Amino acid sequence: MSYKIGIDLGSTAIKAVIVKDTELIWKKAVPTAPGQEALARNLLDEGLAELAISNQDMEGISVTGYGKNLIANAHTVIDEVSANAWGVYLLSGRKARTVINIGGQDIKIIRLAEDGKLSDFKMNDKCAAGTGRFFEMAGRILDTPIYDFAALADKADASVSLNSTCAVFAESEIVSLIAKGTKKENIIRGLHESIARRIAGMMGNQDFADELYLDGGSANNGGLAVAIEDELLRDVYVLPHPQFTVAYGAACLLRR
Repeated sequence: MSYKIGIDLGSTAIKAVIVKDTELIWKKAVPTAPGQEALARNLLDEGLAELAISNQDMEGISVTGYGKNLIANAHTVIDEVSANAWGVYLLSGRKARTVINIGGQDIKIIRLAEDGKLSDFKMNDKCAAGTGRFFEMAGRILDTPIYDFAALADKADASVSLNSTCAVFAESEIVSLIAKGTKKENIIRGLHESIARRIAGMMGNQDFADELYLDGGSANNGGLAVAIEDELLRDVYVLPHPQFTVAYGAACLLRR
């Protein structure tokens, strides 16, 4: 029996998965820090030990993400957009046709062909607004864990308009709103709606075919998914563990 390893060395987190055939059987993430290869190796050693898998049982290691060239013993290096497309395609039961991936430092709109291969994509990596780093900044200023954002946004009684498309200016806007006594819940809803408008602008008037999936660690924020649905006027699906789909896709593309 052979197992495939997928490692996604992202800008904010390193994700590792172990896959048997196409079944995701183990996953874990740690924050990105100096010494990424050692961090990834420690993750793998932990997973192999938990599953009692020996190195002889491993088919190979596939890596992707910003730091994909840092793993010296990788058998396959995959670009993160292709890994993302294939991972979501398989985990969605081969239904996904469009993926919105919110990464640590960029937003990607990915279109898939009917066979799951990458068809087209757009990426905004010129500003951190709307990315994982942006949510971390907002959480720090609001003194609120990001995993509380969805519940708080649901309690908002008004929507606050955030106009800045730059993370630096958006930070100033949030600080100003807090100083004016604006409720935290309303600010968070305004954040979600601002990011939803940004994504809608990236998608433009193109006919992005169903089904549409929100992906990346920020997809765990249900309030953001609701805001995107309201902005696009269509269903937005979120897979279980959306932060691991890229690592999973890389593992399933091993040696391809």
